[in-house]
Amino acid sequence: MDSRITVLYETHKGLGARFVDFAGWRMPVLYSGVVEEHMAVREACGIFDVSHMGEIEVSGPGAEAAVQYIASNDIERIVDGQCQYTLVCNDTGGVIDDTIVYRRSADNFLFCTNAINTDSVFCWLLEKLHGREGVEVIDRSGEYAQIAIQGPASLDIFKIAFGIDTEEIRPFRFIETTVAGSLAIVSKTGYTGEQGLEIYLAPASAPAAWDALMAAGAGHGIKPIGLGARDTLRLEMGYPLYGYEITEEFGPIEAGLKRFVALEKGGFIGQKAMVERAEGAPKSVLVGLRMEGSGVPRTGYELFSGDKAAGNVTSGTHSPALKYGVAMAYVAPEFKEPGTRLNMQIRKRSVECTVVAIPFYRREKK
Repeated sequence: MDSRITVLYETHKGLGARFVDFAGWRMPVLYSGVVEEHMAVREACGIFDVSHMGEIEVSGPGAEAAVQYIASNDIERIVDGQCQYTLVCNDTGGVIDDTIVYRRSADNFLFCTNAINTDSVFCWLLEKLHGREGVEVIDRSGEYAQIAIQGPASLDIFKIAFGIDTEEIRPFRFIETTVAGSLAIVSKTGYTGEQGLEIYLAPASAPAAWDALMAAGAGHGIKPIGLGARDTLRLEMGYPLYGYEITEEFGPIEAGLKRFVALEKGGFIGQKAMVERAEGAPKSVLVGLRMEGSGVPRTGYELFSGDKAAGNVTSGTHSPALKYGVAMAYVAPEFKEPGTRLNMQIRKRSVECTVVAIPFYRREKK
């Protein structure tokens, strides 16, 4: 089956992007280079096309109760105009997807899903909410493009482009306004660890919005960012990626995401299993690793303590900002403490690494 393309595909081609197939989409992996793009986000501003992400609406008078049943987090903790990181879990406490859910009103919520999971989340919601009165589930993905701008200069660039001041919007809050002629959701969220905005707008308006942001950022160091740098940025922050750190096997308890699971709230999908996981002894836990020797950690690399198998790398890279290798890995609980020394098998070499706290990267406070 041919990969889908976003409405910004021709824009990316004009910028010299290299493309890869990702989650059924033809997406830019890099433009000028991963390291240069990565550092642009850390030091100035990067602009991302994330239109491959999905948007699923749950609406109606029963929407709040329905979302509370579906989501691991407590939706009653947020108010209109606020969004929340949450997990959609299966009955055994594994993860179907990690999402951001937007509370537009008590009877209208919007889930932003990972591209690879949009169909499965939509089908899961239809199955689990079937027969509930006053609840409608609609896949709105075709009605939205999504552009993210991230980095120290991002809010200034957005204001120059559209005349909208977002400085006072708090993290995980959003406004609904007009951007490039389209009614848009402008959210102070991101996947990089930097301040920034994610903009949901009509696909027809996305090219004009992209061009306006690029023009506004021309004197502020803005660069287009591909999936390559998006991955290294999230890795420096220790953010999980579905299919790697979180799966239908490894849930929020093992992945260190218990703070996003409201075990004390009323019944929700996977609650019983997650309580049992939280009270039990996990076979594996997610940790951060810093490389002490040369070599780039990659998914699947084995970890050892002496001759004893300790675990496996889920994601890894050479950190452009920190200048050394970092990785996340599932290890046996006996090896989880920061400072623990392990050896990583990189091809035919054994390279020393150290368990460290996540995030790896922290912006210096000025």
